[in-house]
Amino acid sequence: MWTILGRILNNLEEWLIAFLIACATLLIFVAVVHRYGTGLSINGSKWAAAHGFTALAVGLEHIFKWFTSWDLSWSQELCIYMFVWMAKFGAAYGVRTGVHVGVDVVTNAVSGPSRYWVVLFGLTCGAIFTFAIGSFGANFVMHMLATGQTSNDLEVPMWIVYLAIPLGSYLMCFRFLQVIYAFSRTGELPHTDESHVDGLEDVQAAANLAPHGVTATAGGVR
Repeated sequence: MWTILGRILNNLEEWLIAFLIACATLLIFVAVVHRYGTGLSINGSKWAAAHGFTALAVGLEHIFKWFTSWDLSWSQELCIYMFVWMAKFGAAYGVRTGVHVGVDVVTNAVSGPSRYWVVLFGLTCGAIFTFAIGSFGANFVMHMLATGQTSNDLEVPMWIVYLAIPLGSYLMCFRFLQVIYAFSRTGELPHTDESHVDGLEDVQAAANLAPHGVTATAGGVR
C-alpha cells in the first residue's frame, strides 16, 4: 500500500512540476507575442500609411486593435506565482532524486562510521529545517486567510498563493525522512549522474561497434 501511495505521490509531484513549467512557458510566449505584435503592427500601419499602402495600413491597424483587445495585465503575476509553486515542489523533487547542489567537503573528508553519522546529521538537519519552515508557513497562511487579502492583478486570495510554502516544505521534509530511512537501511543516497545525456549511450555504442574509419555521430553513422 505504501508503495502504491509513494508512486502516486511521485507522479503527482512530477506532473505538477511539468504542468507548471508548460503553462508558464506558454503564457510567457503569448505575452511576448502580444507585446511585440502590438508594437510592430502599429508601427507597420504608420509606415504603410506614410508610403501610400492604404490597404496594408488598414489591415495592420485591425491587427493592432486585435492585440490591444487582449488583457494580459495578469500574466506576469501569474507567472511569478507558478514559478514559486514550481520551485517549492521542485525542491522536494530534488531531495528525492539527489539533484540538489550541496557542500560535501566534510562528507568526503571522513570515511567509515564517521561518514555515516555526518550524512545522517545533515539529512536530519534538513528535515528539521523544512518542517520548521512548513510550520511557520502554515501559520502565515492562516493569518492571510483571516485577513482576506487578495492579489493585485488576479484578485485571488493570497492564502492560496502562499499555500505553496507549507505544502512544498512539508513535502520536502517528507522526502528528507524518506532519504534518511533508505540511507539507514542501505547506506546509499539518491544521486543523479551529471554526465548522463539521453542519446549519448547509443552514440557511444555505435562508435564502439563501428568498423575502423567509420565515425558515429549524433545524427547517425557516416
